[in-house]
Amino acid sequence: MDAWREVRARRSFQGQLPVSAFSRLGEVVASTEGDVTYTLDFGRDDFGIAYVAVRAQAALTVICQRSLEPFQLPVEVDARLGLIVEESEEASLPPGYEALLVEEDGKLDPVATIEDELLLALPLVPVNPDYELPDDVNGPGEDDMPSQEKSENPFAALRGLIK
Repeated sequence: MDAWREVRARRSFQGQLPVSAFSRLGEVVASTEGDVTYTLDFGRDDFGIAYVAVRAQAALTVICQRSLEPFQLPVEVDARLGLIVEESEEASLPPGYEALLVEEDGKLDPVATIEDELLLALPLVPVNPDYELPDDVNGPGEDDMPSQEKSENPFAALRGLIK
């Protein structure tokens, strides 16, 4: 796809792809079942910055790092990528833009662009919010702890040295 032509035409693409179409994403998820719904909007903002807005939603199967069980993690991407030809142009992008380096010929792989944003949206350590550790792992709660009448000060022994 020619990004510069799509920007000039202010084109919009939307659709659905199977998770299995994203090879790098497939390496970090527990299952490649399911679909990714996406929208790509190309255009120029009021400052003349060429951009592609990437929106994607998917329920990805990942491994919970607490239970080590797979669970469905809803992932949502909403990013505006400023199209640049040279890395030095990144500093001129307005706040809220991420840089996307594009060759002068405008060659852009839409699947790779969506995949990059999904990978960035994944948490480093996925944890199922519905999972609770068993009591024997959690240890005794605060209510179960014997209360100490007087807490010991670890620096009490040093008091005699200071005069």
